[in-house]
Amino acid sequence: MKYIVCFSGGHSSALVAIEAVRKYGKENVILLNHDISPNVEDADIKRFKREVAEYLGIEITYANMDGWEQKDPLDVCMEISAFKVDNGTALCTNRLKTEPFYKWLNENYPSKPFEPRDDVTILYGFDKNEVNRIQRRIGVLLSKGYKTDFPLAFWERTIQNIEEIGIQRPKTYQIFKHANCIGCLKSGKQQWYIVFCLRPDLWEKAKRAEEVIGYSILKDVYLEDLECKFRTMKELGIVPTEKVGFQKFWAEVRKALPDDFDNKPCECAV
Repeated sequence: MKYIVCFSGGHSSALVAIEAVRKYGKENVILLNHDISPNVEDADIKRFKREVAEYLGIEITYANMDGWEQKDPLDVCMEISAFKVDNGTALCTNRLKTEPFYKWLNENYPSKPFEPRDDVTILYGFDKNEVNRIQRRIGVLLSKGYKTDFPLAFWERTIQNIEEIGIQRPKTYQIFKHANCIGCLKSGKQQWYIVFCLRPDLWEKAKRAEEVIGYSILKDVYLEDLECKFRTMKELGIVPTEKVGFQKFWAEVRKALPDDFDNKPCECAV
């Protein structure tokens, strides 16, 4: 039996990798990763992936989209003239991760729908609080002929935090809740405020992508229309972070901004 860890570069998937090696042995574990353009995947996430793999004594197996080094999610979306499909799935995720994932599986462990192979199990980093994601993932992979398991939800844990083995989690966790791409197309206004403050180059590229595609990344507003508000927030010292829950974050924003801010033209707002 081979155990394929969906090794994203985040904290949870690293814990899954460690649990899998401790339970089944490193010779039976595959760390499967999709490398992402360094323009949006922080260098410290790449450091983290390497250190975890070195600790386990396993080389990372990559299933990458062609051209991943040059093309970030915004490039991918501009090529196909869309950000998301009807069910809300980000097309960059499909091109950068999902398609290469299934291509790799088909080339290395081909299967038949609803006839799961008995020699491979795919491991995910969902925890016991993510019941809906677990159920959905079980169904999707079963329909493609694969068994799944969720160590952080169902196994007896031997490790809770990566720091227990002397590895520091990615620095992105100091600002974000995750180790995803910066400027994630599935994120909300709070994360795009972080992009506005910390990555103005990506902010401008995202605005250009909205213009090229003719649709907004966020559900109800174009990034350009948020610039005045975000600029004022930055001048007022609103810290760009996801470590504060979104309700508290936006409550602090409302408290800091003038009461009638949203009803004034931009040049009169400050």
